[in-house]
Amino acid sequence: MSPFDINMAADAGYQMLPSYSEVTLDGVAGLTQDAIFSRGPKGVARTGIFIGGRDVLLAADMLDKARQAMVKPFVVSVMADPSGSYTTAAAMVACVESQLKKVHGTDLAGKRVVILGGTGTVGRIAGVLAQQLGADVRLSSRQGSEAAQHAADETNVRFGSAMSGVSGKGVEAIRASIAEADVVLGTAAAGVQVLSESDLTVATRLLVAADVNAVPPEGIAGVGVMDCGKLLPGTRAVGIGALAIGNVKYQVQHRLLVQMRQAADKPVYLSFPEALAVARTVLKETP
Repeated sequence: MSPFDINMAADAGYQMLPSYSEVTLDGVAGLTQDAIFSRGPKGVARTGIFIGGRDVLLAADMLDKARQAMVKPFVVSVMADPSGSYTTAAAMVACVESQLKKVHGTDLAGKRVVILGGTGTVGRIAGVLAQQLGADVRLSSRQGSEAAQHAADETNVRFGSAMSGVSGKGVEAIRASIAEADVVLGTAAAGVQVLSESDLTVATRLLVAADVNAVPPEGIAGVGVMDCGKLLPGTRAVGIGALAIGNVKYQVQHRLLVQMRQAADKPVYLSFPEALAVARTVLKETP
């Protein structure tokens, strides 16, 4: 369990925050039932389960397994957010959606979305969300097209999406992938620049570039960490930076944790679709 998530839960009003590590899928039911049967039908309403880790597919399976382990009236809320990827991806996609509408009068339907560093935690979930909103999503990997397609395939199988993989191995491969892109998402490791200023010159269709890398250098050249709809020089595209996305992500995770804590009468099960709904609400409330 990440210290980040523990702090978030404390700020959302939770008082006892025991954490468990190295939990396997087979161990979820036992831990869940130990938690629910120890407090009685009334006390159990004050209990929630948070699933972290670093595997976006396994976390989704664990959420399902925890839900299946409930025995009425001993039922509690469950939230999954491995490596913060569900809430970060939701915030990123909601911000892109907002800027597409605000600046270009359009949405994600029919848009080509290329996700650089797309085989990681945030990239996969951002891809699933964008594809569910009608985008043609390509996950890019520096390991080449085979690795990218493998990540796309296993993610598609788990979440019912229809993404494809594309090579990001070298400058020429990256430029070939973004030449037809309407939206580029940078979800690579911190401190890695995935697109240079010269790379962007080939992306003539680009409308929005968003990046979650807050560690110098900029993941996408010209996109500052605080940018939120700032025009990229020499293009018609606007940039969305890591801290602009992070501000929405923080609010989303906080609100979901509060929602889980307050759901005494009707437990909730929270994943990235619910995170996207909250992210959209956050942006509507933001001047």
